[in-house]
Amino acid sequence: MTLPTTAPMAPPPRPKLLYLVTEDWYFWSHRLPMARAARDAGFDVTVATRVDRHGERIAAEGFRVLPLSWQRRSVNPLGALAAVREIAALYRREKPDVVHHVAMKPVLLGGLAALAAGVPAVVNALAGLGTVFTPAGKLKPRLVALAVHPLLRRLLNRRNSVLLLQNPDDRRTLERHGLIDGAQVRIIRGSGIDTNHYRALPAPPAPPLVIGCAARLLANKGIAELVEAHGRLRAKGLDVELLLAGQPDPASPTSIPQSLLDRWAALPGVTLLGQVEDVRKLWARCHVAVLPSRGGEGLPKSLLEAAACGRAIVATDVPGCREVAQADVNALLVPRNDPGALAEALERLARDPGLRARFGEASRRLVESDMSAEHVGAKTVELYRGLLDRAALSTVPAEASGAS
Repeated sequence: MTLPTTAPMAPPPRPKLLYLVTEDWYFWSHRLPMARAARDAGFDVTVATRVDRHGERIAAEGFRVLPLSWQRRSVNPLGALAAVREIAALYRREKPDVVHHVAMKPVLLGGLAALAAGVPAVVNALAGLGTVFTPAGKLKPRLVALAVHPLLRRLLNRRNSVLLLQNPDDRRTLERHGLIDGAQVRIIRGSGIDTNHYRALPAPPAPPLVIGCAARLLANKGIAELVEAHGRLRAKGLDVELLLAGQPDPASPTSIPQSLLDRWAALPGVTLLGQVEDVRKLWARCHVAVLPSRGGEGLPKSLLEAAACGRAIVATDVPGCREVAQADVNALLVPRNDPGALAEALERLARDPGLRARFGEASRRLVESDMSAEHVGAKTVELYRGLLDRAALSTVPAEASGAS
């Protein structure tokens, strides 16, 4: 007797995850480990962003790329409303199960679009708080804050959402401003570093002592203070070189003008490398990694990469930096806007190769603890799955869930 055959059951649909990011380069640089982990865990991953030079790379990872027309630094209210409409239409069309908004502008505009489109689950990720939370005394950030804070409070506390931060200082700042009373907050330190790709590197010969800084060439990264500190060391007769890796960012109001960069490049012992595609080549040449940021950091990726390569660090004692640059463990911390203190810290490391070696070993251990791509990816996927479970429960009728 021939038994009837049954058609194989179709596999369940893959949950749809959509990243909203202002620029394709930022997704590629800062969110790739998370997206890869989600893809490998069975998510259907889409990236909505302004496409410039990294669209093909992102698509080659198996992610769909949806181009957006917005501009990162535009503050035109009409442009913002147009962007919200564009994103809301995209959300209605794509019907994502989870959207992951990356940075302040996507959190604000994407958050409004998600409310309008009825997106079931939202991750709002703030990798640093930027100029909206600049200390009092600066007029423009305070005016922006007056407009932004009420909206941010509404969006960060919406139902079935999570606020993702990179350091506990930012959580305390948001709590102090009364913005996250009811928000679910998760802290995942960094964006994930591939510790197989970024291996501990042997220190180059010395002298000279080579100082490296990898950052966008912005005033608020403290580049001017670093150049001045380097000049002070040279004036004392120390054989020190400074390598600056990065480019100006015309979209940022604090971008350093080319005329000033040209003057710095003419100084003895200062080399401007421009954009370095493989930053391991920078850290192979350096003894010390420096980031004299004035604030607003989440958890600086450049310091994570330097730490993974086994480098001693000097950084300012500001939120984000002090997560990866831990005082007297793997780093020396200095006050912001203080080139004298920065020069003293660099001189201490210049004169003490044993301290540099101890700090470098501690840097590598720190990255391996909970900042690796594997750890960050696993914690992020866990966050997505928790949101999906909550969204599913919220759609179950009361009688089906056992409620009376």
